[in-house]
Amino acid sequence: MKAVLKIGGSLLYDDDGHVRIDRLREYAESIKSFVKEGHSLVVVVGGGRPARIFISAARELGANEAQCDWLGIKLARNNAELLCAALGYFAYPKIIDDYDELEVAVNLGKVVLLGGMVPGQSTNAVAAAAAELIQADMLLNATNVDGVYDRNPEEKGAKKLDEVDIIQLRNILSSEGTMAGQYNLFDPVAIGIVERSRIPTVIFNGNNLDNLKKAFNKEKIGTRITHSNKE
Repeated sequence: MKAVLKIGGSLLYDDDGHVRIDRLREYAESIKSFVKEGHSLVVVVGGGRPARIFISAARELGANEAQCDWLGIKLARNNAELLCAALGYFAYPKIIDDYDELEVAVNLGKVVLLGGMVPGQSTNAVAAAAAELIQADMLLNATNVDGVYDRNPEEKGAKKLDEVDIIQLRNILSSEGTMAGQYNLFDPVAIGIVERSRIPTVIFNGNNLDNLKKAFNKEKIGTRITHSNKE
């Protein structure tokens, strides 16, 4: 199977902002096991807490949104470098920063790693674009929540959805911010790419690595994004 895995940057840092070395090693070992089974993976890593800290500071200092986006892009790439180190021989040795290179690298039998790409595009959108470009069989989105809820999960009575139609997902997430550092669960660009390409997509809690295996094996986990039959 050919899959794109998006790892939320929030999964790689503890509450004090320290890198979770154990978590990086766990992800690396899981990814290696998939490769040994004959699967092909592209992994996109988010910026997480460090990106938000730098973006907030830059904004206070007068940076525009494109400059703030570039900070997030660089920090996401740094996180991808950490995972690259943990993967060792299994990883393509360069963090991809160009979609043309991605098309070549994905055919070399290595795990291809990406962070951010261009201003105005979240790492979720990067993952969706990568999945569309390489014609992935699945897009797996590991985040710090159990899946998609019918409203803000912090609201009383919020219900987790096992499946959500792409149109419903857009409506649920319509209030999310689109400024640098505010791309939370899934932004409009990512939704648009998944909608047009109809990529099988699962959003799940990546704090438990067993969930990744379940998602990869197409077991019931998190929230699966569905598409109506209308083209």
